[in-house]
Amino acid sequence: MIHRALVRLRGRHGRVLAVLAVLGPGLIAANAGNDAGGVATYSSVGARYGYDLLWMMVVITVSLIVVQEMAARMGIVTGKGLADLVREHYGVRWSLFATASVLVANLGICISEFVGIGAALGLAHVPPQASVPVAAVAVWVLLVRGTYKLAERIFVVMTIPFFAYPIAAILAHPSWGKVGKSIVAPHVQTTPSYVLLFVATAGTTITPFMQLYLQSAVVERGLGPEELNRERAEVITGSVFANIVASFIIIATGATLYVHHHRLIDTASQAAKALAPFAGRFAEVLFAVGLLGASLLAAAVLPVTAAYVISETFGFEKGISRSPREAPVFVGVVTALVVIGAAVAMIPGVPVFRLLVGVQAVNGVLLPITLFFVWRLSASREVMGRYRNGRVFNAVAGLTVAATSALSLILLGVTVGGG
Repeated sequence: MIHRALVRLRGRHGRVLAVLAVLGPGLIAANAGNDAGGVATYSSVGARYGYDLLWMMVVITVSLIVVQEMAARMGIVTGKGLADLVREHYGVRWSLFATASVLVANLGICISEFVGIGAALGLAHVPPQASVPVAAVAVWVLLVRGTYKLAERIFVVMTIPFFAYPIAAILAHPSWGKVGKSIVAPHVQTTPSYVLLFVATAGTTITPFMQLYLQSAVVERGLGPEELNRERAEVITGSVFANIVASFIIIATGATLYVHHHRLIDTASQAAKALAPFAGRFAEVLFAVGLLGASLLAAAVLPVTAAYVISETFGFEKGISRSPREAPVFVGVVTALVVIGAAVAMIPGVPVFRLLVGVQAVNGVLLPITLFFVWRLSASREVMGRYRNGRVFNAVAGLTVAATSALSLILLGVTVGGG
């Protein structure tokens, strides 16, 4: 009996490891987009408009899959990150511009992630001055002292708290008939606030760091063309899962805050607190757990993304598995972003909103540029050979790039205009 039990245990352990082996960069990149800012955005959508914007999550999911697939395919076929390819095919100037934008934007978002960590644990009455340093040290040790395989498995585990959002939504007792109707029957408004949240939802779902991280992570994982189909399946699964989670955040807040006319939400932690009177204490706790997992995942992915891009732009050694001696620039960038992000997040009364507005503007400039390079390079015969975009896919990709870029520029205009 003992032998049989051990065999069953080993079998289960093997299946878990097999699942973790399949999951990887695609799942991590897509879910890192559901960060503290993303949770706050989706919460605002649900609180202000209920289920009205759920239909667009279907459209955005298709766009996300298209963009992520191109990035993953380029990494597998060329063995190079996006910054590497931009420098080789478009010159140093464009590469430097994109790198500078990534560094500024990622630093700003990294700060917001540590703010999210402090806010999530603050709901358990742990002050940010205690929680943020511990989280920063843990992230730094993982990225600098760990191996890529270890880091990737921990990143995958960090996506588990995202399951808290569907449970919180169920506890909120939404009208599932209205949810289904909102998904298949678009309800569009032309008010400035609706347009702004529409654009912000698209912008927070498809962000530049996701594509940059995904392509570089695929390269570091050492995947070859023979594994393209498996990675493509993982990209699709990760994108669908991430946007289902985002939809449940909208459903949870729509079923509680919107229904009870509690429609002004500025932060994700406010959304978690606001759920308690309408959906119960457990919903608040679950929402906070999801926020913590989302913030931790993004707080780890963002410094790595910036380090990948800077190292690729200037031709330095890179990789989570590299030691500080082997890749001093890579480790230095990771360290700088973690330290600055955590330090700013611990400052009492830090003007987070103004900071995020500035970051939003930088991302508004960067997204069209990043998506253009992803699209054109993945369609290039010289770069991709027989793995380049097909005609139909390329048309869909071009339309996706044009639409998301237009939305991003609208958001940039509203931000700069003080809207």
